Amino acid sequence: MKHIYIGLTGRMASGKGEVVKLLMEEGYTYISLSDIVREEAKREGTPVNREHMQNIGNRLREQGGAGVLGRKVKDKIKESGITRWVIDGIRNPAEVKELKELNGFWLLGIEADIPVILERMKLRGRETDRMPEEELLLRLEREWGTGEPENGQQVGPCMKMADFSIENNSSLEDLTRQTYRLLGNLEKKND
Repeated sequence: MKHIYIGLTGRMASGKGEVVKLLMEEGYTYISLSDIVREEAKREGTPVNREHMQNIGNRLREQGGAGVLGRKVKDKIKESGITRWVIDGIRNPAEVKELKELNGFWLLGIEADIPVILERMKLRGRETDRMPEEELLLRLEREWGTGEPENGQQVGPCMKMADFSIENNSSLEDLTRQTYRLLGNLEKKND
């Protein structure tokens, strides 16, 4: 079997986690660029929450170049010998460029409308999701790239680089159908 690496980008609560679950059920191994940031937070003794993670990720990109997280994940994948990966947490175009060096890499953008995202955040009930709506909107804009430096959170530009996209404004069943359809197409392309 040829290598298939499916990278995911999109706003928080767009449905990336659900796509990860589906791909893992199909035998894909999971890794997130956020794993690298969590390792750094743990090393520093910094609390692991969304704001600290964004700040640490931005600092790592500033120190090691905008693609540093993608490069570190790419190296882990190459060392593993595993041929099918789902890569989550891609938030900067330089990370996409690093990961595109993997033969068989495809970037999937997961899209959802802001009102749908806000409703999902309320339902999933994570601590950061219980913030006032105005704060959540600011965080969504920061993640998209508004007011962020070039080496910061840049999900908007990453979405423009996606090889494929899924609109996830409907049901989990619809997301599942779209994901399996895409997966079938990718596996045919890689035969």
